[in-house]
Amino acid sequence: MTTATGTAPPPHAPLTPRQAAWVLFALSMGGFAIGTSEFVVMGLISEIARGFGVTEPQVGHVVSAYALGVVVGAPLLAILGANMRRRSLLLCLMGFYAVGNLASALSPSYHWMMAFRFVAGLPHGAYFGVAALVAAHVSPPEQRGIAVGKVMLGLSVALLVGNPLATWMGQTWSWRVAFVLVAAIALATVAMTAWRLPSGMGAPRTDARRELRAFNRAPVWLALGIGAIGFAGMFAVFSYLPPTLVQVTGVSEAFVPAGLVVFGVGSIVGSLAGGWLFDRFGFRAAALVLLWSIAVLLLYPWAAHSVWTVLPAVLAVGTMGALATILQSHLMDVAGDAQTLAAASNHSAFNTANALGPWLGGMAITAGYGWTSTGYVGAATAVGGLLVYLVARRERRAALATGVAATD
Repeated sequence: MTTATGTAPPPHAPLTPRQAAWVLFALSMGGFAIGTSEFVVMGLISEIARGFGVTEPQVGHVVSAYALGVVVGAPLLAILGANMRRRSLLLCLMGFYAVGNLASALSPSYHWMMAFRFVAGLPHGAYFGVAALVAAHVSPPEQRGIAVGKVMLGLSVALLVGNPLATWMGQTWSWRVAFVLVAAIALATVAMTAWRLPSGMGAPRTDARRELRAFNRAPVWLALGIGAIGFAGMFAVFSYLPPTLVQVTGVSEAFVPAGLVVFGVGSIVGSLAGGWLFDRFGFRAAALVLLWSIAVLLLYPWAAHSVWTVLPAVLAVGTMGALATILQSHLMDVAGDAQTLAAASNHSAFNTANALGPWLGGMAITAGYGWTSTGYVGAATAVGGLLVYLVARRERRAALATGVAATD
């Protein structure tokens, strides 16, 4: 793998394993803040709907507004920050994230909430993209997938701890308190990153023009397409999980945080498994996860009718998060000189899925197909992602046949 400047990274990072572990912890702490914020609307969908006097599917549009912010902000901020040191860029992005979430907490109306969630989403993808590159830079080359998985683990832990905690706080006091909590965690991340990531250790600077030229290639766009389409199913199910648990499974609203905890456990398993799968199988790991996703999502509508079956199903849906780590790692291999832009754009792709999933799921629900129809919608998008994967594999084989270097 080469860096955006065209030079190979050192075989071993000049940090001790203990120092590198602290850096990864600081980076994953930012993932924890982002994960808590991104998914808390889904956990508080009923409370926010009542607070603004709108329907639950309308609150799903708030989720989509945040996702649209990620889609727009990831490449834009990656380009604008291309000449910054990555340490400084990480600090700016997380500081911006704190401000966006505090504004969300103060939203005076539904439409202002939509606007502030869009703003809060802007630094999301760029942060994860740059954090993944820094994590790979400070880790041994043969552990890149695991290092990226540890950064993504912060998001998964947020699903296990942060989101249920924020949901409980929102149900107990006010949904606004949840966003104040996120802002506080984001500011703590700024302090931890400034303390533990040494100046100059954020990996080499990049060049915006070189990245733009290298970005516009089929391997990069196909990898992004897999995430944008294939990952939408997880969001289609998760966005409407609370009302599904209450109205289909028949549990009380007080049970919803427990369902979110189970999803979080599955997400942690997925993040760890994704890094291991990539280090073992390379790009083929994406196909394995997509096939698993299709099976899980097809079973979800049946499983949702009983608490004894819905919880294992929700856990399995959470493991679909392995695809994020796999594609993030894969992009490091195929992006060439577009490392920062491609890494950030990966989260644009996944938040395209975050916008697409709730929108398609909401359409199916509004059309009268019921809350569990999100499982079938999700399975269809996973099939779409698998088809894009097959095209990407064909392109890679063609590149190898013509002598173009490619890694598996």
